[in-house]
Amino acid sequence: MRLSRLFRATPFAIVALLLAPPVVRADDTEDFLKPENWEGRKDIWKLDPKAKTIVGETMEDPKYNTFFCSKKKYSDFELSFKVQLRDAVGNSGAQIRSERTDKDDSTNKQPFKVRGPQVDVGKGYWGSLYGEGVGGMMKQSSADAIKKAVKETEFNEYSIVAKGTKITIKINGETMVDQEFAKLPGKEPKDTPKDGIIAFQAHAGYPKMRVEFKDIKFTDLGKK
Repeated sequence: MRLSRLFRATPFAIVALLLAPPVVRADDTEDFLKPENWEGRKDIWKLDPKAKTIVGETMEDPKYNTFFCSKKKYSDFELSFKVQLRDAVGNSGAQIRSERTDKDDSTNKQPFKVRGPQVDVGKGYWGSLYGEGVGGMMKQSSADAIKKAVKETEFNEYSIVAKGTKITIKINGETMVDQEFAKLPGKEPKDTPKDGIIAFQAHAGYPKMRVEFKDIKFTDLGKK
């Protein structure tokens, strides 16, 4: 009797399962973009959490690479945004699992300096993974991939996924980087950090440049 009831109930249970709404991952963008989570040079960076936009603009060469830094650290995550270098001038990027180094400088002549893996934005380096302050290029995007994916004067959509030691970078749907990075570059390679801050770059060497990150979306995959 019980067995027959089980068999009669099973098809209905299967139908209910199939019709159930899919599980949607939490969107942590609002918390990620809270103004109190960010710090950087106020003469360069502006954050609009409602518009989900971060803009960096230099009116003169800052003489060093400076960053708009999250105060929180993140491990595994998904980050997407659309980014534009105005008139294709300048260089920028998004640091992941990084750390600030300016705190070690008591003179504070170069505030908001960082080191760690950087998802690059700029001519010849779009979508590459660069080791800012840690020994150079980790994985450079191919020239063919850049030519196929990137529109240098327009907004380009980035997708960055960090899970464990694997980093995946896409631009406008084209995969630029997709591999494991257990070590940072350098003569004495160190383990890739398991977590760290996220930061956006204003690059030195340009009299003026403007970079805009818009439609920012963030999901913290490391939350317990």
